[in-house]
Order: sequence, then C-alpha cells, then structure tokens
Amino acid sequence: QVQLVESGGGLVQTGGSLRLSCAASGRTFSTYGMGWFRQAPGKEREFVAAISWSGGSLYYADSVKGRFTISRDNAKNTVYLQMNSLKPEDTAVYYCAAGQMTPRKLEDCDYWGQGTQVTVSS
Repeated sequence: QVQLVESGGGLVQTGGSLRLSCAASGRTFSTYGMGWFRQAPGKEREFVAAISWSGGSLYYADSVKGRFTISRDNAKNTVYLQMNSLKPEDTAVYYCAAGQMTPRKLEDCDYWGQGTQVTVSS
C-alpha cells in the first residue's frame, strides 16, 4: 500500500514557476514508477509527466516539454514537478500517481494522491 500526499500548488502569474511535491508513505516507494496528471474543470484527467523507479527514464506530455521537469528522491520518498513558464492553460488540479509500470496512462496508476490546485492568472 502506498499513500501519496501532494503539496506546493497555488496561484501564480503567467510566466511564473511552482514546484509540486508528492510525499509517499511505505518502504516500497523506490520500486514504483511515479507520475503527475492534471484535470482542468470540465476536462478529462490527462498525463503530464512520469519517471521510472530508478529515475533513469523520463516522459513528458508535449504540452509541457521544455517547461516542466519531473524528478524523484528515493531517500526522501518524494517526487517533484518543477513547473516553469506557466501558462493559464496549465490551470488544473494536479495529481500524483504511483504504478508498478511507469504511469503514462490512467490505467497504469495503482495509487493516487488527493490533488493540489494550480491556478495561473493571465
């Protein structure tokens, strides 16, 4: 069992930056692939970024490539999402997810966090 708690969301102006954190419980964190997804009002939840259990493989949605960076610290049981050059269309609830497979699709995710709101003002 893995429990995930996100933090770091908030209100930021266009062009600004935020860093999201996802703290995981359990001693098996380092064996899970981790991912970030987001859901805007009235839209489906979508993939943002993912990182393999070792941190050796990284994946990004085209819409965030070059602006967002995913990383993990297995010693701290934490995964991060550094978000730069934020745009109003990045406004959403951001969810952390863990999966036996590196989670790039909803069905890859075994565990979810509760989400953290990110709002980008124009």
